[in-house]
Amino acid sequence: MGKELTFIYVFYIRTTPERLWEALTNPEFTRQYWGGNANVSDWKKGAKWQHVDRDENDNVYVVGEVLESLPPKRLVLTWADPDDTADSSRVTFEIEPIEDMVRLNVTHGDFKTGSVMAGKVSGGWPRVLSSLKSFLETGKALNISCGSH
Repeated sequence: MGKELTFIYVFYIRTTPERLWEALTNPEFTRQYWGGNANVSDWKKGAKWQHVDRDENDNVYVVGEVLESLPPKRLVLTWADPDDTADSSRVTFEIEPIEDMVRLNVTHGDFKTGSVMAGKVSGGWPRVLSSLKSFLETGKALNISCGSH
């Protein structure tokens, strides 16, 4: 797997751009739909971010840097395993209001040749994003705890 590999996910979610932004960036919100794990940062350009353990046992599953932060429209992050930061990639979240819903575009690409992370995210993103949609629309997340990072 190399740089030519890119995963693109498009979801239409009955919510507001502001609520979707909060769902992506607020640790207590992310715990609700991401298998109990949280995304932690101040979400400003240049800031570090982490995807951390549900039990706050200092288990960090993903690390990166905020490359762009334009609330509530666009968030761009680097994405890497903390044990192999050389295997870094890039995730872009684009939020666009459409009538009474938003379109969420998630693009995960720029994988290094031979990326292990590419295999992990290919199965993870569909579950996480489906859980996010379900949670925002119904108040109930999906059970994604198996292999969610």
